[in-house]
Amino acid sequence: MTMIRKSGGGLGMLSMALLAMLAAGCGTERPGDDAAAGGPSRSAAATPSAPVDLPCPGESPTAPPTTSHTSSPTAPPTDHYAENHGFRVPIPLHGRSRCQGLAAVARVEHALEPLRERGDFHPEDTRTALIGLGYRNVQSYGDGATGVGFLIDADPLCVEGTMSREATRADAFAGYPDGTDCQPPSGGH
Repeated sequence: MTMIRKSGGGLGMLSMALLAMLAAGCGTERPGDDAAAGGPSRSAAATPSAPVDLPCPGESPTAPPTTSHTSSPTAPPTDHYAENHGFRVPIPLHGRSRCQGLAAVARVEHALEPLRERGDFHPEDTRTALIGLGYRNVQSYGDGATGVGFLIDADPLCVEGTMSREATRADAFAGYPDGTDCQPPSGGH
């Protein structure tokens, strides 16, 4: 019977190479382990941070700031509808612009409340009231009987809303991702 003998030199070299790798510390750094580099891990550095919005004048400092528009869904889309229609999602306001938007919304709602209380839903009367606030690029639309919608291009922000028998609602945003400014986009891919 023939026997194959292995030389101890080959195993010794492999053992030494493995020992050298372990001594060098290869494979000991893990995501989230800040001790190795003295700073954030790669996963933390690659994650973009969300803008931090401080309370605006008139907001409670204990209540979290609110924005009505979100730029991304909280869960990944399963049917790609959200992905394919992302161009229709308004860009939210942050920082000082957000405070300016909240102030504009309050002014608009306050100016339109007397019209709403007396049941005046005529688009031209709504437009006149908004122009009276100093806005020049104002669109209003509706049937005049049950409610009216409006859109204000108050560069650099947009104010859009509705007025009905129940309430006056308005939101401020920074335009649309496709560059149509305050006009809702009409198509995508």
